[in-house]
Amino acid sequence: MKEAMYYKKLKDNIVQCQLCPRYCTIKPEEYGNCNARKNIKGTLYSMVYPNIAGPLAIDPIEKKPLYHFLPGSRALSFGTPGCNLHCKHCQNWQISQFKPEEIFTEKTEPKKIVEAAIKNNCQSISYTYTEPTIFFEYMLETAKLAKKEGIKNVIVSNGFINPEPQRELLKYIDAANIDYKGNNKFYHEQCGAWLKPVQETMIAIKKAGKWLEITTLIIPTLNDNMVDIKEMINFVLENLGTDVPWHFTAYFPAYRATQPPTPSTTLLEVRKLALDSGIKYVYAGNIPSGETNSTYCPKCKKILIERVGFYVEKNNVKNSKCSFCKTDIAGVFE
Repeated sequence: MKEAMYYKKLKDNIVQCQLCPRYCTIKPEEYGNCNARKNIKGTLYSMVYPNIAGPLAIDPIEKKPLYHFLPGSRALSFGTPGCNLHCKHCQNWQISQFKPEEIFTEKTEPKKIVEAAIKNNCQSISYTYTEPTIFFEYMLETAKLAKKEGIKNVIVSNGFINPEPQRELLKYIDAANIDYKGNNKFYHEQCGAWLKPVQETMIAIKKAGKWLEITTLIIPTLNDNMVDIKEMINFVLENLGTDVPWHFTAYFPAYRATQPPTPSTTLLEVRKLALDSGIKYVYAGNIPSGETNSTYCPKCKKILIERVGFYVEKNNVKNSKCSFCKTDIAGVFE
């Protein structure tokens, strides 16, 4: 364990965590909401440092998903137990909804993670699987070491973090995929959280000049209303622009969610709405149609990056331009 950053000591050995918008007030010997930070005798500790949930994994960057950030490259991926959201549909609930002592973890120092990335020819390290905010100290220390070695840092995050730690993190992060889950009602009822901090995080990442992509899991009857999706699209257009790649993905029952899987037709309808509204790069994932995973030039409409599953088959982006019509293509390609 390691003493936590971003907390305040109160009277009677009580502490207030200031890492995320929950501002948990934590009594001695108790955990915060995320199950990763514990008050021990009036000092707040990260109980997940430096312990990963399962072995380090080598993933294609497309699996994050990031489609416009070093396409075809490999990312060394890891996460820890705990999360500061409690989504009823969580696909990684076996690690996200437990305390570190309740599941198997493996001690892996930040230095070892960076060495593993170098050894396995990974161009980036991805902080993922659970919410990286809750293992902030672990992530930050690893990211600093990675940056010194020329390795990129990527977060796959729910975006539920306070501005001050976010600013510190963005000094070392190169790219992010943020879950934009739905409207405020969805966040309250399905995740036990609220929307505004997530929107502010996306805006901050964009303003900081870091590469941003967003993901929305479409769940039947919960966040598939086209009026609500149009409101989400309008937020993106007004605050993030037309170049932010957006991944709409199909849901399958998991954890406490019992809705039927997302029909492919719904996902394709959502994708079309986003494209027709002006978003240039829109993807539909977890469905049989491979065409919706490929990147198309927004001008000449030719396939630029052809993907089969998570793997790049062809890449016709040269010097961040379409090879056919020379239109600028948003992303980090080199």
